[in-house]
Amino acid sequence: MRRDPLPGAGPAAETRPDALYSAVFRGVLSRMDPEDAHHLAVRGLRAAHALGITRVLERMTRPDPSLAREVLGHRWPSPFGLAAGFDKGAIAVLPLAALGFGHVEIGTVTAQAQPGSPRPRMFRLVKDRALINRMGFNNDGAEEVRHRLDETRRRIEDLKAAGRHAPVVGVNIGKTKVTPLDDAVEDYLISTRRLAPVADYLVVNVSSPNTPGLRQLQDIEALRPLLEAVAREADSVARRHVPLLVKIAPDLADDDVDAVADLVADLRLDGVIATNTTISRDGLQTPVSVVEAAGAGGLSGPVLAERAVAVLSRLRARLPEQTVVISVGGVVSAADVAERLRSGADLVQGYSAFIYQGPFWVRGINRGLAAMAPDRLRRGTRRGRPGASAAADGGSAGHA
Repeated sequence: MRRDPLPGAGPAAETRPDALYSAVFRGVLSRMDPEDAHHLAVRGLRAAHALGITRVLERMTRPDPSLAREVLGHRWPSPFGLAAGFDKGAIAVLPLAALGFGHVEIGTVTAQAQPGSPRPRMFRLVKDRALINRMGFNNDGAEEVRHRLDETRRRIEDLKAAGRHAPVVGVNIGKTKVTPLDDAVEDYLISTRRLAPVADYLVVNVSSPNTPGLRQLQDIEALRPLLEAVAREADSVARRHVPLLVKIAPDLADDDVDAVADLVADLRLDGVIATNTTISRDGLQTPVSVVEAAGAGGLSGPVLAERAVAVLSRLRARLPEQTVVISVGGVVSAADVAERLRSGADLVQGYSAFIYQGPFWVRGINRGLAAMAPDRLRRGTRRGRPGASAAADGGSAGHA
């Protein structure tokens, strides 16, 4: 019996639904402002979910049971999930999960609602299948997102009870733009108090290039008290252990990556997400004039893959075995996901390729993964520990 090739199995593979999306993207979406196209896509997903269409889709998109794994105390239906940035306000978690994502990370959410940067603030580099964004943490604020996640969690419990596909939901929190850096800890704690009780895991984002001064919080002297405070508060308000991860930039020097890894080990934090978008413009095929016209912002897409893998490998070599690493940046295919797992990732995320390849992209990745030999999907072990400190040699993945 003839089967269509899998879109996640290789760059040339394309199924009929993917070909249809490619035509729609070229003919309609690529001519729209990227942010308008994004809002249209989200509205379409929500409408499909309200009409029950996603329940039908779920039969085709549900990850193969062989892909499920236990990480951070949760069952992840697939090692592949959606990175923060697509659903900033928890308005489409279940429709997105119905496409086959094993987890959905919402946010970035800040303590106060804020409009973000002036538009236009998202740009496609089609030749590179990449995006530049300077969204600036536009979101509805922690309190509003909390209410939405309350309802989402009730529905997820219903899905679990019915034996249906139920995603893990992470919440990514950042600093409100108007909050001075000196007050950043309290700002993050406001978000923590509101969102930790409704999060399967919590992410402290100190690596977006689009909030002035935010990346200074990656300095160890600033990062230590922030992570210590959020870790204590999250477990206290949720009355359970809330896995806590920190998301770092690809632009950190290797010594700084090592310093973050040592801090994570010392604090017995649950993990690291690597990496965020980059401020570098190296390696692009898009004409310089087009790139310069887009202006400042974080770059994502395949061009980020090499650095993302390098940071992943460095973290895995330095961190304790039980510390979780989620790899993101430049992931396009099932082969990319498998490479990240073999390089030491516990889980993998994608985003930019979703924009270019459409709603059946994740189905292709999951099918591609399920077709691989199981040993290709096992987490790679450490291959040496460059300059590792004693702090990284022990400890539990749970924070104190």
